[in-house]
Amino acid sequence: MTLRSLLRSGLSLAMLLGSVQVLAEATHYPLTIKSCNREVTFRQAPQHALSHDINMTQMMLALDLKPRMAGYSGISGWKAVTPEMQGILEGLPELAAKYPSVETLLNANVDFFFAGWDYGMRIGGDLTPQTLQPLGINVYELSESCAFVMKRPAATLEDTYNDLRNLGKIFDVQDRANALIAGSQRSTRACRRKNRGFFSTTVAKIAR
Repeated sequence: MTLRSLLRSGLSLAMLLGSVQVLAEATHYPLTIKSCNREVTFRQAPQHALSHDINMTQMMLALDLKPRMAGYSGISGWKAVTPEMQGILEGLPELAAKYPSVETLLNANVDFFFAGWDYGMRIGGDLTPQTLQPLGINVYELSESCAFVMKRPAATLEDTYNDLRNLGKIFDVQDRANALIAGSQRSTRACRRKNRGFFSTTVAKIAR
């Protein structure tokens, strides 16, 4: 399942939550989350989050977190925004077309930055977990981007699930995160069964 599919699932999340038993325990703060090779502690759920790049923004929106967001960045400066995506982003300001600055985050009262290495942050740059934490801005790093700052296995779909689980805990929306993951896993299994069936049929035809 792609992030676009996850976003579509998020838009019909009420139906999904009604059909999947994914009830999770509410978040108890303070909450400590592992992000790359760091531990990040949250005293409460963020109220003015900023997501960078289309993939991370889609994850936030799939979790129905638009009311908790100050905005997004890094989309229109790199790629054309489709009418469909523009409709989804409606009402959410783009704080920077490419890379936001520290001033951008401070002016928008951002308290949480969801970005990645080479996806909004650069090693030694102005925007890093180390530079933003003293300003009261917690950073959660996209799991697959951790390869830029530590040794880790190749990226898989499990990285997306890990990010959704952690975002669910951070914002206390674990039920939504679990529902999205469950829906993705079902779709992935169905796709694999379909592909196996196609392969078996093709081999049988060739063998005739």
